[in-house]
Amino acid sequence: MAESAHQETHGFQTEVKQLLQLMIHSLYSNKEIFLRELVSNAADAADKLRFKALSNDSLYEGDGDLQVKLSIDKDAGTITITDNGIGMNKADVIEHLGTIAKSGTKEFFGKLSGDDAKDSQLIGQFGVGFYSAFIVADKVTVCTRAAGDDKAQGAQWESAGEGEFTIADIEKAERGTEITLHLKEEEKEFLDDWRLRSIVSKYSDHISIPVKMFKEEEPERDGPDDTKIPAVPGFWESVNKATALWTRDKSEVSEDEYKEFYKHISHDFSDPMTWSHNKVEGKTEYTSLLYIPSKAPFDMWNRDHKHGLKLYVQRVFIMDDAEQMLPTYLRFVKGLLDSNDLPLNVSREILQDNKVTQAMRQGCTKRVLQMLEKIAKNDAEKYQVFWAEFGNALKEGPAEDFANKEKIAGLMRFASTHTDSEAQTVSLADYISRMQEKQEKIYYITADSYQAAKSSPHLEIFRKKGIEVLLMSDRVDEWLMSHLTDFAEKSFQSITHGALDLGDLEDEESKKALEEAEKQVEGLAERVKAALGDKVKDVKFTHRLTNSPACIVADEQGMTTQMIKLMQAAGQPVPEAQYHFELNPEHELVKLLADVHDEEQFAQWTGVLFDQAALSEQGSLKDPASFVQNLNKLLASLAK
Repeated sequence: MAESAHQETHGFQTEVKQLLQLMIHSLYSNKEIFLRELVSNAADAADKLRFKALSNDSLYEGDGDLQVKLSIDKDAGTITITDNGIGMNKADVIEHLGTIAKSGTKEFFGKLSGDDAKDSQLIGQFGVGFYSAFIVADKVTVCTRAAGDDKAQGAQWESAGEGEFTIADIEKAERGTEITLHLKEEEKEFLDDWRLRSIVSKYSDHISIPVKMFKEEEPERDGPDDTKIPAVPGFWESVNKATALWTRDKSEVSEDEYKEFYKHISHDFSDPMTWSHNKVEGKTEYTSLLYIPSKAPFDMWNRDHKHGLKLYVQRVFIMDDAEQMLPTYLRFVKGLLDSNDLPLNVSREILQDNKVTQAMRQGCTKRVLQMLEKIAKNDAEKYQVFWAEFGNALKEGPAEDFANKEKIAGLMRFASTHTDSEAQTVSLADYISRMQEKQEKIYYITADSYQAAKSSPHLEIFRKKGIEVLLMSDRVDEWLMSHLTDFAEKSFQSITHGALDLGDLEDEESKKALEEAEKQVEGLAERVKAALGDKVKDVKFTHRLTNSPACIVADEQGMTTQMIKLMQAAGQPVPEAQYHFELNPEHELVKLLADVHDEEQFAQWTGVLFDQAALSEQGSLKDPASFVQNLNKLLASLAK
């Protein structure tokens, strides 16, 4: 190949500079992964060529034998990784080797602390790919040409990883990519043939195309009985099994192989939490290999986050991120599907409404839920790790997947008044097993935070009667409960929404005490309603409070406070909410209010009690200055 005179110098994207600086230090303890990442990229390039060649066979350029070659030059101190895959043109090189095209990249770097041990986990989760070459190399040279391009349209990229790179036009006879690593002086251990072979065997045995290294010529030598063993010429020898892992029988695949394959397809550095490998036969025939990660991807909540399974048809790679194969609430699942029934020219549009797709989607969803049920049943501690990482995604399930709503609900975990911490450890089955004898409903409260839920005055009667209440404080909870109406034939009841009906849990003694207390402040509810006007929908006495004087309650058919906040945060127009104002007739402040005859002072007391209740429920007031003014006037009058 001959380099042309034209050469350009470009600066790395800011995030690339940060990544290079951090990665070299944070991943140094596991530096051999550079070879895994580069071989994995080479295999992906072969997969992409095979797919594109389905519609344009000329891309093979007469060479359909896809492979990766590793070669060592001890004198030059270099390792070269060569593939004959899809290759890149000049624009591709600038885009892929000068930038990081991942959504949420800036936010990701904001999470890095400077602690190498902690940052290495985050960087591994981010996926470093090509840039891992700089862990062992002080200069990297890439020569590439896109399949189908003229040999004069090659490109050479070169960088020392210090802020900029050069790119030049070159002539390259063969399609594909050749990456040469100029090793640092202290990394010359990787120039050992056996060392590289062992790394390939450890990390890349599952790659479906051969990874080859050159076996040196063996000269003629003496054998037993004065015979001569003939010379063996040098040849390129495959050093991996080169069989697609998912096509092998489960009994033939080791745990380590499954783990390494996960890292290959997910670009995650951590081991998966669990996996399931299945071959389905019948009306629809396909193989699935599904993984539950141990850590959530850094950009899982980013709107541009790509998710889905790798899709193969008859072992031919078709696409990354086939999101049609799993519902969105399971977007954290990694893995692949290999179908015998889909056409090789399948597109995302065809997948959308395809009966085969629907059957595979249902099967994969069922399989993932079974995996999670198994972990929840057999290893509660491990399941808590899963829930902490992915619980909020799973909470989207009941709205999206009605057919599996009961199963999804059974996998959920919540905090409750039965536990002493905000850790979400209580399952709905746990709650039901502890329900009181005459209890018919599952009671819950949603709030901005665990502390706000735990301290809500709405819990007072439940604490008095020893009734467990689920404490929900995640943003998704209010939306979840608008779709999750029942579980195991028990309906859910918000304790802050609508009239409180404890049914048979109410005792006659409490009812009589409430009636007697109401007689003592007869007519107060009407006076309070007149003082508050259209601030409230209604004013009434309540038995839901034991320590607080008053509370506000959302209308049975109206929006709850949390739903209003959700809509406002999303920029949605929200109608003005009117609450029911409920008074505790047994509380000293309510009794005091009933004895206030000065109408101006009565209005001030009423305003303070209402604002207190609103502050407790909503976390803020529309007119805090008015509240403070009223409170100060009352305090001043009491001091006289």
